[in-house]
Amino acid sequence: MQRPALEVADIFRDHGPAWRQQARGHLSLGQLKVMSAIEQCRSAALGGHALRCSACAQPQIAYNSCRNRHCPKCQASAAQRWLEARQADLLPVEYYHVVFTLPAPISAIAYTNKVLIYGLLFDLAAETLRTIAADPRYLGARIGLTLVLHTWGSALTHHPHVHGIVPGGGFALDADRWVACKPGFFLPVRVLSRLFRRRFLEELQNAHRDGRLTFFGEHADLSDTAAFADWLAPLSQCEWIVYAKRPFAGPEAVLAYLSRYTHRVAISNRRLVACDERGVTFRWKDYRAQGRTRYKTMTLNAAEFMRRFLLHVLPSGFHRIRHYGLLANGGRKKHIATARELLHTSAPEAPASPKAAHTGNGPLRPTFICRHCGAPMIVINTLERAPNIRAPPCLQSSP
Repeated sequence: MQRPALEVADIFRDHGPAWRQQARGHLSLGQLKVMSAIEQCRSAALGGHALRCSACAQPQIAYNSCRNRHCPKCQASAAQRWLEARQADLLPVEYYHVVFTLPAPISAIAYTNKVLIYGLLFDLAAETLRTIAADPRYLGARIGLTLVLHTWGSALTHHPHVHGIVPGGGFALDADRWVACKPGFFLPVRVLSRLFRRRFLEELQNAHRDGRLTFFGEHADLSDTAAFADWLAPLSQCEWIVYAKRPFAGPEAVLAYLSRYTHRVAISNRRLVACDERGVTFRWKDYRAQGRTRYKTMTLNAAEFMRRFLLHVLPSGFHRIRHYGLLANGGRKKHIATARELLHTSAPEAPASPKAAHTGNGPLRPTFICRHCGAPMIVINTLERAPNIRAPPCLQSSP
């Protein structure tokens, strides 16, 4: 009998309860909620449905998912829905992949200032691209872009950076024609890097002056204005990593690439190798190595693996996919229509969604499919989720 594949949920279920006791006081409420969601995902704790195949009568239990955005098992369908919604926005032009990365010292303080620094990373990366693109010396156009936040490296370390998907051109500043970039070249990365560095350091100084940054542990001394200025000084001289990859082959390649970046979490279950007495072993890519030697395995004890995974829990309500410029939500449809008119092209026919394959009075695609014969499954019973166990309220003594 084939052994079931290892999942992040298995590690959290086996080692999470004991580690929560050891790390008490060091985990945020958001991290505890993510742990609980992953542990309960697709288990009897969340309820489900008892099913029977309409053809072969095979029984099956389908447990509900947690739908948490940090859960490795709950991202595929969300990514597919997002891609289908964005498919109609593709233009018949070259697309470029840009990346803006924060230096390690700023990444260190970003962990305790996630909303502020991640927000600056988004907004200043977009501002940099739009400012340089609008300069007549480089492109002289108003552009649109989509940015996706990643906070992890391949080894699960804290490594905040944004990936950007940008059409290779935009509206002329007078908005009456399409300005295309040079074939195979979007914008000079050195110019992008310098402007991004200057603007980010300016905004960090403003945030410190306004008291919007918090510091703990080894960085507690940075609360002092002079110490913070001394800490910032070397960052204005070092290189900030900004680069643009070669253009994609076409809109189809853009979709294929987006599917790997939009709804990723810190690690997928496919990268897990084993969880045993030595710890958790997973595959990772060492970008400093070349060729086949860059693909390696790493073993961490379960506590360290969970700690690294939870480093990447985003603040509640924080949007990790954002659209700017011509692709901003407020005017996307109008701008896309104008772009197609300037490019003398029509909107592509939207592919039929699996759920919309039958319209009118025809049958809808069944929600549950038999894994044995492919026939529709019939729901014969609903399994209720387990009730939450809560402590009784504390009794207040009368004065």
